[in-house]
Amino acid sequence: MSTNVLGLRMDGIKDFGTRKSRNEAVETGVHLDPSLKEVTYNPTYETMFAPEFGPVNPYRSQQMAAPRNMLSGYAEPAHVNDFMFEQQRRTFSTFGYALDPSVDTTSQNSSNSYIGAVDEAEKKKGLTVFEVGPKKHDKRKKVQGGESDDIDNYLGPWAKYVDEKDGAKPSEEEQKELDEITAKRQKKGRNEEEAPAEEKTILHVKDAYDYQGRSYLHVPQDVGINLRTADIPDKCYLPKKQIHVWTGHTKGVSAIRLFPVSGHLLLSCSMDCKIKLWEVYNERRCVRTFIGHSKAVRDICFNNTGTQYMSAAYDRYLKLWDTETGQCISRFTNRKVPYCVKFNPDEDKQNLFVAGMSDKKIVQWDARTGEVVQEYDRHLGAVNTITFVDENRRFVSTSDDKSLRVWEWDIPVDFKYIAEPSMHSMPAVTLSPNGKWLACQSMDNQILIFGAQNRFRLNKKKIFKGHMVAGYACQVDFSPDMSYVVSGDADGKLNIWDWKTTKLYHRIKAHDKVCISALWHPHETSKVITCGWDGLIKLWD
Repeated sequence: MSTNVLGLRMDGIKDFGTRKSRNEAVETGVHLDPSLKEVTYNPTYETMFAPEFGPVNPYRSQQMAAPRNMLSGYAEPAHVNDFMFEQQRRTFSTFGYALDPSVDTTSQNSSNSYIGAVDEAEKKKGLTVFEVGPKKHDKRKKVQGGESDDIDNYLGPWAKYVDEKDGAKPSEEEQKELDEITAKRQKKGRNEEEAPAEEKTILHVKDAYDYQGRSYLHVPQDVGINLRTADIPDKCYLPKKQIHVWTGHTKGVSAIRLFPVSGHLLLSCSMDCKIKLWEVYNERRCVRTFIGHSKAVRDICFNNTGTQYMSAAYDRYLKLWDTETGQCISRFTNRKVPYCVKFNPDEDKQNLFVAGMSDKKIVQWDARTGEVVQEYDRHLGAVNTITFVDENRRFVSTSDDKSLRVWEWDIPVDFKYIAEPSMHSMPAVTLSPNGKWLACQSMDNQILIFGAQNRFRLNKKKIFKGHMVAGYACQVDFSPDMSYVVSGDADGKLNIWDWKTTKLYHRIKAHDKVCISALWHPHETSKVITCGWDGLIKLWD
């Protein structure tokens, strides 16, 4: 009896001990609330798959034991913070340790629980790659400076550092090599200073002067038309046929200019580096050739009287020539390519000229001193054209930056800036004979008309279309009576529009290559001069 009681009592103590150890195991394990939607640590497998309540069903399989909200398992939305994940991944790949993801950082003080190189983590105090620890730099030691009493040997604060090295002078051979390398680099890096080409001229007519001592600059009076008058023809007509071809240039002609007022001479510049002067009337001979540029000539411009002209070329030189003698009076350069050049048309400012340069500046020179007197540098691209307006008090410039700027003479700040998102570059601009309009050849195959007096507004009623010029600076011109607008195009055609209706009236196949310029003679009713990249200059009537 007593033995049984003792046995029961012993069994009870054993059972109690087992239950106690079980309870302790349950209590010390982290309890995972099944209703939780977010878990801030990685729970163990046992915790995840523990039964929600009650004893374990020994007959349920592993898949059946897991909670399920769909046939194949339990699906729930999850979010991992990209930065936190990337921080731990990079820290692990760099330092060899990372925070233990299975530790619940909220329930325990487990900020020091790491996996990987735990010693390294403790040394760095758990720093991640995104946190910079304090850097300790060893202080550089200086040479002992001696006592201040010893004047000769005292170094004080000027003492050198122990590991400081004195720069040794290179040997002769090394210096030679260094000089060669430096010279090569300088040669490669700089634009080589080209000496200006030697200027010379060729007179093509037998006598420079006639029996009365008059040169070819003298305006002829036997051509059936008064070339000295400023009057314009009453009515102009469309040119129909070609009446003359000037040949002599071996490459494309880039610009042509008529002699001021009379228009009895024609000046042309070409990609063959030459400038030629031609007669427009009588025998229509080549009078003189000017040679003095080493690269293609881009632009030319007469002064008011025609006795002198400026030339601008790709050899970076601007040259002032005497039209009658062919002598080069002076040369100018700022080591940049000039794209256009214009004399100031005022009688008292004929010594001043402006040039649009490739370095986005408009440079103003004094031809007498050869010095730059002003720079207009507000453009954001190479300057293509300069046109004087408003009785020469202002000038308009266009540029590769697709803008049009208006400047007061000698004031280097543009007072008007025109740039619309729809605007294209306008590399050719012409002022109308009455001075009221600017015709601009736009690179979207149309000629735009801007007012040239006050507001410089685009005249939306006058847009001339129907030709193809994209990529070429085809010069536009007006008939003297303002009834027609003429322009060349990329196909070598001469296009003529009616000014009032903007209708394309006439189209002539003028050149085999690009027709780059078209000029209507200021005294003739129907004479138009064209030039092209085929090297020819043609007269139409």
